[in-house]
Amino acid sequence: MQSPRRLVSRALDRSSPAAGIVASVAAVAVVTLVIAALDRWVPVLSLGVLYVFAVLPIAAVWGLAYSIVVSLACMLVFNFFFLEPLHTLTLADSRNWFALLVFVVTSVVVSELATRSRRREREAALLTEIATSLLQHGTVSEELDRISAEAARALHAERAQITLGESGREGYALTAGGRTVGAIRLEGAGARGTNARRRLLPALASLLGVAIDRERLAREAFEAEALRRADAIKTAVLRSVSHDLRTPLMAISTSAGALARSDLAIDDDDRAELLATILAASDRLDHLVGNLLDLSRLQAGAAEPERHLIELDELVAAALDELGPAGSRVEVSLPDELPTVLVDAHQIQRVLVNLIENALKYSPPGDPVRVQVVATTSEVAIRVIDHGPGVPPGERDRIFEPFQRGERTGERPGAGLGLAIARGFAEANGGRLSVESRLGQGATFVVWLGAVPVDSAVIGVESGA
Repeated sequence: MQSPRRLVSRALDRSSPAAGIVASVAAVAVVTLVIAALDRWVPVLSLGVLYVFAVLPIAAVWGLAYSIVVSLACMLVFNFFFLEPLHTLTLADSRNWFALLVFVVTSVVVSELATRSRRREREAALLTEIATSLLQHGTVSEELDRISAEAARALHAERAQITLGESGREGYALTAGGRTVGAIRLEGAGARGTNARRRLLPALASLLGVAIDRERLAREAFEAEALRRADAIKTAVLRSVSHDLRTPLMAISTSAGALARSDLAIDDDDRAELLATILAASDRLDHLVGNLLDLSRLQAGAAEPERHLIELDELVAAALDELGPAGSRVEVSLPDELPTVLVDAHQIQRVLVNLIENALKYSPPGDPVRVQVVATTSEVAIRVIDHGPGVPPGERDRIFEPFQRGERTGERPGAGLGLAIARGFAEANGGRLSVESRLGQGATFVVWLGAVPVDSAVIGVESGA
């Protein structure tokens, strides 16, 4: 955001010639009135220097041409009103002509210095604005139009066009550090812009060169980080495949091989045990492959939920059914008025199954896992509470990343995908997943979902929503 001073300065820069004329007349009149008021106490020749205060602002805002005219006007007005004989343009004392000439020369010199100062200030403001644009906004290519417009104004040209990476036959080469950054082509540039081009173009080239190098380094850093993350995911997937996939495959292969051997005597109990091992390993393998597919869909942004109105008790019951016998260890607490949510039932069921499985895995075998539903008018909280070792504070964000198993006490099987998938599906349905824990006192995973008022749910069902 530009400062008020800068906005005023730019507005004055664009003022019409009529505004410059009015300002010049007003400046001469004001200083003349001040000299008339001081004439009684101060020698009149000493007061002539006050006209410098009429020349300076005109030179600073409208330039040298206006300031020279104002200087001559000040000399004539001073002669007409304050030098003998009064109200004429003649001088009784010829030495006063020399004094007036010195005043005009001094005014012109001061005007030129003020004009140069104003020009340098504009050029410094231009470079500052370009540097700020390149640092705070988009890429260099996105800022070229704005930079070109500012450069045209500072270089006294009607239009400017900057191109990157080529010198251009009709333009001025932008060179920095011995390399050509680009070129600038000026249309309608006058001769007075020659000095400005000599001063501004090297600085502009340096700024563009630094910005281009910064973009290149940022792009390389981003690509390097993407490669690093991809390598980390590949390593984690390979590690998961090498252990979590090979373990059930080995169990299936060993058990099936034993059943297929004709020279091995196997009674009914052993046969049943081998078949149970195959089924359990197959379920584990199917679960792992399903998690990998769910994770890939989430990371690809392809897990678009199909939302329907459903009561939470149905979701909890479906999740417990999917758990099978392990669901008998789960204690469920529901409110008197069952909340209704607008979610993808399959995805939220997967969230609950993953959280309950995680809680069962980390709880002691004899301890139950609690599922507690608390509802308000706008939100539903589903708490899955275990009695395990808890989650250390430093791991509460990391455990939701893929292939992170955490460092909780004891070795637990699993690929470290369940919590990552649970958080992904919760967020895909407009909710969130968090963890509350104290070491040694268990962990509580909380799924937050938006609640649908009962009346709205009923209206939606009746209308076929």
